[in-house]
Amino acid sequence: MAIEEGIIDDYTEDGTVDLKGNAVRRSKRGGWTACSFVVVYEVFERMAYYGISSNLVLYLTRKFHQGTVKSANNVTNWVGTIWMTPILGAYVADAHLGRYWTFVIASVIYVSGMSLLTLSVSVPGLKPPACHQSNPKDCKEASTLQLAVFFGALYTLAVGTGGTKPNISTIGADQFDDFHPKEKAHKLSFFNWWMFSIFFGTLFSNTVLVYIQDNVGWTLGYGLPTLGLVISVVIFLVGTPFYRHRVPAGSPFTRMATVIIAAIRKWRVPLPSDPKELYELDLEEYARKGKFRIDSTPTIRFLNKAAVKTGSMDPWMLCSVTQVEETKQMLRMIPILIATFVPSTMVAQINTLFVKQGTTLDRNIGSFKIPPASLAGFVTISMLVCVVLYDRFFMPIMQKLTKNPRGITLLQRMGIGLVIHIIIMIIASLTERHRLSVAREHGLDENGGQLPLTIFILLPQFLLMGAADAFLDVAKIEFFYDQAPESMKSLGTSYSSTSLGIGNFLSSFLLSTVSHITRKHGHQGWILNNLNKSHLDYYYAFFAVLNFLNFIFFLVVVKFYVYKAEVSDSMHVLTEELKVMRLKASNQEG
Repeated sequence: MAIEEGIIDDYTEDGTVDLKGNAVRRSKRGGWTACSFVVVYEVFERMAYYGISSNLVLYLTRKFHQGTVKSANNVTNWVGTIWMTPILGAYVADAHLGRYWTFVIASVIYVSGMSLLTLSVSVPGLKPPACHQSNPKDCKEASTLQLAVFFGALYTLAVGTGGTKPNISTIGADQFDDFHPKEKAHKLSFFNWWMFSIFFGTLFSNTVLVYIQDNVGWTLGYGLPTLGLVISVVIFLVGTPFYRHRVPAGSPFTRMATVIIAAIRKWRVPLPSDPKELYELDLEEYARKGKFRIDSTPTIRFLNKAAVKTGSMDPWMLCSVTQVEETKQMLRMIPILIATFVPSTMVAQINTLFVKQGTTLDRNIGSFKIPPASLAGFVTISMLVCVVLYDRFFMPIMQKLTKNPRGITLLQRMGIGLVIHIIIMIIASLTERHRLSVAREHGLDENGGQLPLTIFILLPQFLLMGAADAFLDVAKIEFFYDQAPESMKSLGTSYSSTSLGIGNFLSSFLLSTVSHITRKHGHQGWILNNLNKSHLDYYYAFFAVLNFLNFIFFLVVVKFYVYKAEVSDSMHVLTEELKVMRLKASNQEG
């Protein structure tokens, strides 16, 4: 009897199954064993992605002969697409294929895009024509075929990441059972080590791969990340027998739409004073499907009208309280999501304007020449150090002070990251002001020559960007996963990638708009192809003000945000209620 109870206790309680739909035992699947494959995958995959994105602005400048605004916008538009497609990937996973199969199919598309991209920089007929003219306008332009293959490969790759990005981190988090105290504790550290794995892969890209691209060639520089991606997919597939899976719970967009439309259609119907009079499914129904029931809350009360009983059972007229609360949870996060757009725009500068600045500075250390894009490696190093310090020192100290298992709340952690972003842009503006004064002193403002100033003057803004990521990015990913309903975790995770996507598109919009406005009425303009004549110091000061205003907005929305109730607590209540119901039923039968 004790053995049977032990076996029953060994089964997961969060509804996870194997690929055949059978219940799984935590001793056989999941945990850190399964996560190790996922984390190793992410190291290689990030190496592949950042191997392309880190130096893309210089490839477009040197090989396609594009100017400052055009090359930077082509990068941010592509990166924006990379981070927006996860919404589609999350939809397919949650509504149809499940996370595992969506990920596997998307990986094939991703590898195809990377392979085509490597061919486009290797095959003579697909490479843009070489040019040795001092003025890029005198160079022969790339053919339509060359442009189509190169950008076609980039956007094929973007579609692939749409299916992998929202699902891989969610697959990792799914390996820990929220209703098992030990596994739940491990899950709190998972997101920190997840980010650690991402930036470990990024560090290799920003140092080794960038150096190869600048000094050996683009064929090897793109071929290595393609090979790395293939290896990472193989590693993920090898771990298949150890994964726990969640059954697709239907389209989250449809479920949210039905609630909103049902509430609008019944906007004249009064709400009952007792929330228990609202429509809800039986406890047994949720238990049978391995789903979670959520009690009615007073926030966004208008949506509660969707659960008011009017006699119709049409799903577009009547929704359960749980469905209403799931919709509320996703909508409540939108103001927080909006507050992350501006810092995401700041992140977009790392691989665009920061790199372009680096090309104007002295990059020599003896006979070694530092690739401008490799300074992004310091973002990674700073991030790695800060995550470890946060996890090992800051969090335990704050746990004792606040009694919060995370040390500080996720929103407080995000707030610290936002403050660091304000500081970054103030420092970037002052550094650029100094760089421009040196250019004028040496008469290099007209010809755009290299300044007698070390590239390491840019180091503070790169290091602080890593510190900001350790607070804001980690907290953002964990917040949107943690606060999303159980059946919409992939969609919740895609919120964080959506933030980066919109941030990159916002960067393109701001760069084009500011460049256009500042050149009106015969003015020189802030952003020119010759950075020594530009005024990036004004542009960065504008960003500092934008970050400050965004921080004020963040403080306002946080004041009104209501954290999602702990599901595990409601599940404990559900379990106890079911025991009582079954006991009554058995007594009645007796």
